[in-house]
Amino acid sequence: MSTTFNLDTSTSRANPTPAPMRRLTVPKIRQRKVDGVTEEPLVMLTAYTARQAQLLDPHCDMLLVGDSLGQVIYGLPSTIPVTLEMMANHAAAVVRGSYHSLVVVDLPFGSYESSPEDAFDTAAHLMKESGAAAVKLEGGEAMAETVAFLTRRGIPVMGHVGLTPQAVNVLGGYAARGRSDVEADKIVGDAVALCEAGAFAIVVEGVVEPIAIEVTKKVSCPTIGIGASAQCDGQVLVSEDMLGMFERVPRFVKRYDDIAGLISRTAETYAKEVRERTFPGPDQTYQPR
Repeated sequence: MSTTFNLDTSTSRANPTPAPMRRLTVPKIRQRKVDGVTEEPLVMLTAYTARQAQLLDPHCDMLLVGDSLGQVIYGLPSTIPVTLEMMANHAAAVVRGSYHSLVVVDLPFGSYESSPEDAFDTAAHLMKESGAAAVKLEGGEAMAETVAFLTRRGIPVMGHVGLTPQAVNVLGGYAARGRSDVEADKIVGDAVALCEAGAFAIVVEGVVEPIAIEVTKKVSCPTIGIGASAQCDGQVLVSEDMLGMFERVPRFVKRYDDIAGLISRTAETYAKEVRERTFPGPDQTYQPR
């Protein structure tokens, strides 16, 4: 896996090995949408560990170190308690475990909302500590000034509109958004404001499909759908949901496998062999010569 780094003495840069291809960049992602059309949809999945990143990296354009790790990794009730240290550590692991995908890291709740300056401090810290190439923040028109502030200072930003999990206490839950005309207009306006402020892509989460399609048509940057529409410019899912690590998954998730079942069955077999004293066997023990 690419957690070993070689120092290129000609450039004094440490590069992960193996590196059979160059890592995708923010401009490359942004340029996938031409004249409002993305011929090949962008693929993004969440990743939280080096090994997970290694397995997902060859198949993705972007890896998102999402604050969903609060629930998926730490068993927290929401993303609200996630800390900056958590995000930095997991993002660094994902960067070490990948060489192809653009790595985007979430700004945790409370670390960027108060001012553009605070957002810059948080984003700069995360990028320095992890090596991630971009940050993601939630919120629409209210965050446009912050997006512009960060972008002008060299920090690429992915926006996030619609169902924004960090605002779950205000929204009152995780229901789909955009069912009323007022809310639909706000979602579209939020996306346009973020794109005009310089966001290189926008996650559109948990909105009714016609609104997701309208957003995709209205903005020049790529939209990344999750519980939105196949007509978005790309898609993202929480990997653990997609892999079947949990019994209950949101309506918009397709379970592509039953990894939880595989792990449980494998652990059951291991426990049985230990109790029967059939493991370890001759192939797993050292005998006198």
